[in-house]
Amino acid sequence: MSSERVPVELSKGVNGLEKVILRDVRGSSAEVYLYGGHVTSWKNDHGEELLFVSSKAIFKPPKAIRGGIPICFPQFSNLGSLEQHGFARNKFWSIDTDPPPLSTSSSSKVHIDLILRPSDEDMKIWLNSYEFRLRIALGPGGDLTLTSRIRNTNTDGRPFSFTFAYHTYFSVSDISEVRVEGLETHDYLDNLQNRERFTEQGDAITFESEVDKIYLSTPTKIAILDHEKKRTFVIRKVGLPDAVVWNPWDKKAKAMADFGDDEYKHMLCVEAAAIEKPITLKPGEEWRGIQELSAVPSSYCSGQLDPQKVLQGS
Repeated sequence: MSSERVPVELSKGVNGLEKVILRDVRGSSAEVYLYGGHVTSWKNDHGEELLFVSSKAIFKPPKAIRGGIPICFPQFSNLGSLEQHGFARNKFWSIDTDPPPLSTSSSSKVHIDLILRPSDEDMKIWLNSYEFRLRIALGPGGDLTLTSRIRNTNTDGRPFSFTFAYHTYFSVSDISEVRVEGLETHDYLDNLQNRERFTEQGDAITFESEVDKIYLSTPTKIAILDHEKKRTFVIRKVGLPDAVVWNPWDKKAKAMADFGDDEYKHMLCVEAAAIEKPITLKPGEEWRGIQELSAVPSSYCSGQLDPQKVLQGS
């Protein structure tokens, strides 16, 4: 069936879990598991995988899938009383056959709409009623856009608050050859130092040990330069002021059962997020958070990204 280049195909993935495959006519593709509303693959028109998924990832509910783009909702990390990163990444989502219109250009792109609503069991864990609509869209240039719309559907007048992240795992050639630009001079909370607040001093972020930081009030564009692959990932974000940068490095990698001992060398998480100031919705109110990912060739000999071209350009 894949030879017919069907734009949107429902298929069986690992362990029989249902997934949706999106294909653009130029050859790029994405795969989304209904379990977790979880993007597990994003390939360019050369068929190169742009996301990292661990070879040891466990595709077995209720375990979250290690890699791709897990969705952290309604809680990032352990910043609250819920399980780590909340429950959205551990739930089965449904295909949304009649989503309310989105006033963006994504309607013209190959896309799938998913929806998550709480079950009675969920309501015991987090005492709120909500609708979480997620659109995953693949653009003609191979860009991948995730649009989350979260609405408070409580009927008793109660507002609710949440934190959120697209916990994106990027595939990189060698973590020691990667730099992140766009976060310099910004404040961050260092999760390795009890979330103490510091200011980023470097021209760019490079990696030679474990990193786990929440950058605050960040720009709408962040770039990840992979020198070896001569590729730059550009993250554009709306409604997501913060950005998490994470690499577990060797010791933590060895401690994770669903992560290969040396896989930290080939991945980097840069996560569009809303963490420092939780989002609060009154009944009937809706929040929107958008992440657009693109991968562009880069040949920056000096390792310097031209900020005019990527961070301030179109």
